[in-house]
Amino acid sequence: MYEGCAEVLVEKQDKILIIKFNNPRKKNSLNQNAYSAIGRIFRQAANDETLTTIVVTGTGDYFSSGNDLSQSPDITDVDEHVTKTTKNLADMLSAVIDCPKIIIALVNGPSIGIGATLTGLCDIAWCTENAYFLTPFTKLGIVPEAASSYLFPHLLGRSKASEMLLCSEKMSASEAYHFGFVSKIFKSEELDSIAWPKIRQFSELPPESVRVSKQLLRINEVDSTYKAIRNECNELKKRFTSEEFMNAIIQFATRKRSSKL
Repeated sequence: MYEGCAEVLVEKQDKILIIKFNNPRKKNSLNQNAYSAIGRIFRQAANDETLTTIVVTGTGDYFSSGNDLSQSPDITDVDEHVTKTTKNLADMLSAVIDCPKIIIALVNGPSIGIGATLTGLCDIAWCTENAYFLTPFTKLGIVPEAASSYLFPHLLGRSKASEMLLCSEKMSASEAYHFGFVSKIFKSEELDSIAWPKIRQFSELPPESVRVSKQLLRINEVDSTYKAIRNECNELKKRFTSEEFMNAIIQFATRKRSSKL
């Protein structure tokens, strides 16, 4: 039995496991509970012989707006908190990378921060016309995450990756298709009639053949992916206590308060 959390729904349909970001009030942003749940689900799915395919998507109009910056835990030791959160992130990412199933990102709307970088880790990425991808790490005073410092140049080319990761530029659905970040674009109303039947077709492929084929496809990039994650997490630990990040959080909170007035 798969168990998610308030922010992450999980449902098994035959040979398909559906992981759905579920925090529509905050545009499906993800908190530490969500990271833990996603890691736990992927580790369980990796050993589920009745399962062949995992689909990651979102409820409502957003795929994910990224990390929940409104979290305000009662922090008594900043260094301990930063170490714990970066480890939680790394654990989740390793569960995704090591999973032998077909992983499909079905991006149903805007995909920001961890939403965009997780998409880059999936085997297949499809999106709707209204989707876009944004990695505003430098705007927040931090650095790339989820191996995007390695995978984005590999997937998009250095120039487009630099636009996104250095300059926080948005990538539209059509650009994502042009650069090969996604392989299909659907109208929202086509997800049920076209995308899901194709996913169900994929789920019936011979599982052992899929597992070995995926291993061959990824074998030359796994070490580089893990190296990127280690380097990113080391730098994130530093950036989370930097003045630039603190100022970005203050500005974010100020904008939130102003929007409610």
